Amino acid sequence: MSQIKNRIIRIFNGLKSSDIWKITGKLIIAVSAAVLGSVQFGYNTGVINAPQKVIESFINDTWLQRYNEPITPSGLTTVWSLAVAIFSVGGMFGSFSVGLFVNRFGRRNSMLMINILAFIAAILMGFSKLASSFEMLILGRFIIGIYCGLTTGFVPMYIGEISPTALRGALGTLHQLGIVVGILVAQVFGLDSIMGNDSLWPLLLGFLFLPALLQCITLPFCPKSPRFLLINKNEESKAKSVLKKLRGTTDVSSDLQEMKEESRQMMREKKVTIPELFRSPMYRQPIIIAIVLQLSQQLSGINAVFYYSTKIFEKAGVEQPVYATIGSGVVNTAFTVVSLFVVERAGRRTLHLIGLAGMATCAMLMTIALALLDQLTWMSYISIVAIFGFVAFFEIGPGPIPWFIVAELFSQGPRPSAIAVAGLCNWTANFLVGMGFQYIEQLCGPYVFIIFTVLLVLFFVFTYFKVPETKGRTFDEIASGFRQGMGANNPEKLSPEELNSLGADSQV
Repeated sequence: MSQIKNRIIRIFNGLKSSDIWKITGKLIIAVSAAVLGSVQFGYNTGVINAPQKVIESFINDTWLQRYNEPITPSGLTTVWSLAVAIFSVGGMFGSFSVGLFVNRFGRRNSMLMINILAFIAAILMGFSKLASSFEMLILGRFIIGIYCGLTTGFVPMYIGEISPTALRGALGTLHQLGIVVGILVAQVFGLDSIMGNDSLWPLLLGFLFLPALLQCITLPFCPKSPRFLLINKNEESKAKSVLKKLRGTTDVSSDLQEMKEESRQMMREKKVTIPELFRSPMYRQPIIIAIVLQLSQQLSGINAVFYYSTKIFEKAGVEQPVYATIGSGVVNTAFTVVSLFVVERAGRRTLHLIGLAGMATCAMLMTIALALLDQLTWMSYISIVAIFGFVAFFEIGPGPIPWFIVAELFSQGPRPSAIAVAGLCNWTANFLVGMGFQYIEQLCGPYVFIIFTVLLVLFFVFTYFKVPETKGRTFDEIASGFRQGMGANNPEKLSPEELNSLGADSQV
């Protein structure tokens, strides 16, 4: 109890110390430059939604030009679903490759290098209509998916490692804020009166060239991760210099001490590979938590709304479905900002539980509204409220929290492998929803969201019983909690290295 009391005192003392925890200009620039990658992810998630009809018309015209006959409805659905879902396939490849980049090139340099993928994708998609090739569109979606899969690993890791402990949750939420801002920008630009029309939709898809260019200009002025410099490169003087700029103070001893402790812990551990995350009892529980949290984000049904919201609003009888979709994007952004301000007060676990419960309720309301729409036309308004509520509760918890909590659950050694596994699971679930939702919706009709309701309830139960609170705790404190809990419950299952690690923790 005394250890818990002392830890709580340290947390609150840290929160009141303006010299240590103030947000500096260097920190803002670094986080903002990194979040441009998150904006790209959001933009390419939402950009395919609004111009669906004009792109389907392009696919049909191209098919007719090649084969002198229109494409069949089932064939069009398949090509369109592939164009949507191939983005997630690329994300799977990218997310699983995170560790290959960050350990070799560092966090910042990795974010900088992969912009070449964004430039290639912009060229392919931007010139697909001119070349009369929907294959270029699909390939471009795949390549930008690889970029986004990588960036969903790089950005939370970089932000988490440059942020003060007391602000790590709030700044980590900026990754999700970047995503939803990107989605909203894509929805607005996708209006028929702007770029979502027959002549300008290639420009809409190629617009991602500009954020990539802006990130290439700004990232070289941002610092490398001090954790990477100290722990991976053993360059303490450089890490200390970076910390002074990020914290705006010459006294960075507490940050350095935390990193050195984490480094000593790494030296007691052998190198952690992806298979060892599942074989070792010390890592098995946190990796399962990380995977389930990622699945709770994607299998909640949120991307069914992001990818197909215009179509859903049409079926709900909304006269201007595109504007309703933009409205959901505004709600999306607003509640991400709410999460940004409350995540360090309410805690990660609490917000995730609230979000899951709220989404399940809204999914049930959405199902009832869609089922009764033929009998009661005013149910279209209920469906709009339900979708807006669904999006709002998503951004309170399941949206932002799974991205950065994975980095919090693991120490520096296993962190890249854990983020790669979690990202792969996230993108796989994303692909399943993107590829399969239209077919499931055709089979289930208005009852399709019952499936997501059941899944949300299961994720709520898991979170309630298994997910720890990480608010205000250092990376090493969180990892030590898992090690001590595992050692107390199953000491005979731990390896000699893990037993030594556990013994060292108990002496700290």
